[in-house]
Amino acid sequence: MEPLLPRPRAEIAPGAVHVPGWLDPDRRREIVAACRAWATAPVPIRAARLPNGRRMSVRTVCLGWHWQPYRYTRTADDAGGRRVAPLPGWLAELGRRAVADAYGDAEAARAYAPDVALVNHYDDQARLGMHQDKDERADDPVVSLSIGDTCVFRFGNTESRNRPHTDVELASGDLFVFGGPSRFAYHGVLRVLPGTADPASGLATGRLNITMRVTGMA
Repeated sequence: MEPLLPRPRAEIAPGAVHVPGWLDPDRRREIVAACRAWATAPVPIRAARLPNGRRMSVRTVCLGWHWQPYRYTRTADDAGGRRVAPLPGWLAELGRRAVADAYGDAEAARAYAPDVALVNHYDDQARLGMHQDKDERADDPVVSLSIGDTCVFRFGNTESRNRPHTDVELASGDLFVFGGPSRFAYHGVLRVLPGTADPASGLATGRLNITMRVTGMA
């Protein structure tokens, strides 16, 4: 569902930039089709198991490296042991363009070389608690793309899960990039808003979130 009024881009915190409607409908459909293929092979999408034994409510499939709480491996040791699919060049290039558009810095964009993508699917009951993306050995920006239902995304500070924080609605097609002083800020998804997806994207319900990162691992 496209908004009736334009939504301006905003710097939520130093180095954290929200660009509404960054993905056009054609690119959204292409990404949704790719995600459907990635979710089936070579490693099927799954809900990762946390160290306490509980399953996450978000389901994830990985490209480039396999992530499980809280480490990266080349093989999906918690989901059959197969090697994950590579991160395609066109997706890495999309990540570079995202950094360029978010920061207006072509040099930084050329240097950005994501080697892992986490494709997360949220149904209307899924949540993601406040956490830091700190399993990587590099501090390059995180690029986040949203397709489907709108979510309420909470972006906090680097010190704790508590205030100050800002709640942002991430709608279908939105880009969110966080790096620099905000690279290790706590963040999470409070809720998904059912019925807000744009059917033209090819995803009638639920939310897809693709996050690209640089692991700093060989």
